Amino acid sequence: MFLQLVGVVLAIVLSLLAWIHRRYHFWKDRSVAYIKPHFPFGNFATLGKVEHIAPITQRHYDHFKCQNVPYGGVFMLTSPLLYIFDTKLIKQLLVKDFHHFPNRGVYFNERDDPLSAHMFAIEGQKWRTLRAKLSPTFTSGRIKMTLPLITQVCERFCEHLNESLQSSDEVEVHDLLSRYTIDVIGACAFGIECNSFREPDNEFRRYGKIAFDKLRHSPLVVYLMKAFRVHANALGMKQLHDDVSGFFMRVVKDTVEYREREQIVRNDFMDLLLKLKNTGRLEADGEEIGKLTFEEIAAQAFIFFTAGYDTSSTAMSYTLYELALNPEVQERARESVKQTLQKYDGKLSYEAVSEMSYLEQCISETLRKHPPVAILERNADKDYRLPDSGLLLRRGQKIMIPIYAMHHDPAHFPEPEHYRPERFSPDEVARRDPYCYLPFGEGPRVCIGMRFGSIQAKLGLASLLDRFRFSACDRTQIPVQYSRTNFILGPANGVWLRVEVLDASFL
Repeated sequence: MFLQLVGVVLAIVLSLLAWIHRRYHFWKDRSVAYIKPHFPFGNFATLGKVEHIAPITQRHYDHFKCQNVPYGGVFMLTSPLLYIFDTKLIKQLLVKDFHHFPNRGVYFNERDDPLSAHMFAIEGQKWRTLRAKLSPTFTSGRIKMTLPLITQVCERFCEHLNESLQSSDEVEVHDLLSRYTIDVIGACAFGIECNSFREPDNEFRRYGKIAFDKLRHSPLVVYLMKAFRVHANALGMKQLHDDVSGFFMRVVKDTVEYREREQIVRNDFMDLLLKLKNTGRLEADGEEIGKLTFEEIAAQAFIFFTAGYDTSSTAMSYTLYELALNPEVQERARESVKQTLQKYDGKLSYEAVSEMSYLEQCISETLRKHPPVAILERNADKDYRLPDSGLLLRRGQKIMIPIYAMHHDPAHFPEPEHYRPERFSPDEVARRDPYCYLPFGEGPRVCIGMRFGSIQAKLGLASLLDRFRFSACDRTQIPVQYSRTNFILGPANGVWLRVEVLDASFL
């Protein structure tokens, strides 16, 4: 009996080893250049434990770059993953053949974790329907209506920073900017004055930090949930902490009930969602778009909060960091802001920030060096044969575009570690392949809120540059170190800068 048991165990072990061996020959059998994997983590052993995915994909990119191949194979655990490097192929997959790769492969669970079923994650016809309903809420005209709310937050921000400088001229700007974006999104999405500058530990900020900094699962478990979503859904696995989910569901419920009961109109994001919920139209006599359920409203309000909170504050933090290390660039950006404000009587209007072209170039260059999202992922929705190669990708197989690595490729951006906003002048942009720069993604699943994020960032940075000067101090980490656990490319140890008040009348 014992020998039989040993024989069964040995047979299982040998079968498993044979399966792993065959699996790790997946790309070799298809004559695709690949990096040798190591069980059990494949080519991502350090992910989340030692480093962020950005430097990992950079090393992979450098390896394949030497071979001059349009794509290359790696393994996440035992699952084959195909990097796409060629910009023409990227355009083909993200735009022309989008219907073959429409989904990100992000984990969500509508039944047990309804806030996870937001527009960034959902798939198929549900995504198409929801995208069609929400796209009109992010037009320039509707974003313009939120400007008074954002400029009020800008004023509170500058006043708070000025007060903080009375005790120390060294400031951790990432922390302050996360308070700024919390207050902006609280005002524009929920109609709530969070006042994070006076109450830095308010509920919005506390639960926002939990959502990003204290993940419910390790990166390995998250990947397994994505790879085996049907099974994870059946087990009731959730992406969000219960207290985070409970807080946001309660806030949305209270906001919806209060506005409908008191007939409150604020011309913000929540107003638009409520119009869709109740009438299916954004205007009384407008086109029928389709109604939203309460769960859909809550999920979109949640992703609006999470996407705008960390990505925007991080991008703004890195912009100030780069401007502090490049004082000549900072002075040019400040002069651009001041000249534009003079033209508009000192008021930060939509038209004014739209004309701050050099500031926009600075932000674009920051997003090149420090893209908040380091990779783009897509899942094949059906079998697909790559053009000009014959390689067949099976349904469900994942492709990855290494944004961070491409943004640091000298073939696309000479001297990539040098901060040079002139790369984004109209002439240079026109000469460059647009598919080597993808901070917001591309194609039908391009970030729906990128215009709002851009306005939020420009308003905040313009307010700061108009009144303060930023420089490096002893606590400034050069080069900045990235957090290994956050999906967003955030700073591991904050961004410390010296801040100086420019206008004495502001004191």
